[in-house]
Amino acid sequence: MLAVIIPALNEEETIVSVIRSTAEQLKRLNIQEFQVLVADNGSSDATAHLAQEAGATVIEAETRGYGSACLAGLAKNPYPDGIVCFLDADGADDPRDFEALLAPILAGDMDMVVGSRILGEHQGWVSPGALTPVQSWGNRLSGFLLSRTWGVSFTDLGPFRAITAKALQSLEMDDKNWGWTIQMQARAARKGLRVCEIPVHYRVRQGGQSKISGTLKGSIAAGVVILKTYAQSIFWCPNP
Repeated sequence: MLAVIIPALNEEETIVSVIRSTAEQLKRLNIQEFQVLVADNGSSDATAHLAQEAGATVIEAETRGYGSACLAGLAKNPYPDGIVCFLDADGADDPRDFEALLAPILAGDMDMVVGSRILGEHQGWVSPGALTPVQSWGNRLSGFLLSRTWGVSFTDLGPFRAITAKALQSLEMDDKNWGWTIQMQARAARKGLRVCEIPVHYRVRQGGQSKISGTLKGSIAAGVVILKTYAQSIFWCPNP
């Protein structure tokens, strides 16, 4: 039982391809029960309409923000005892990596798997220009901070990830902005979850406009949010 959550904001050029290729790959893996949930973050284009036509369940995330969209999708997760996957709506993540992403969890070896674009870059799986220098530097800095604080090894804050619904619930996720990914990894480290990274493919977005990396201002703003979320995670007190 698998829920795939795709946060989306004005991604009408790519959303249909992402949904269809996701469903195709999951069927190829013989995953019989899954649902694709598109968390529409206030799109002004045809994203929501096209997503519904492509077979996804569309959820309105009225509060603007990446984490807000993820939380809206989670609130409608039909499989509380299953697995939750997240990937972006811009076509940069490659659904062919679902097999490697899910394998450690399906085998019972891991609670959470993060798709690392940095490791994928080492394999030659990242398209030229797909990761900007600012993104690469920010990911390495985040990995260094997480390692020094909790002794975990992360190279990336990649959006393409999988986690058991039970483990995710224990993280009490509440970030509504760009700190979502680092909050998940920091809290997973604090909870002692079994987590690993795998190399994944990463492409230049297949259409539309980036909400962060397209501008220096956006990249800096996201970086500030990520660092702030990391600092807050140090003082997070999980429920017993």
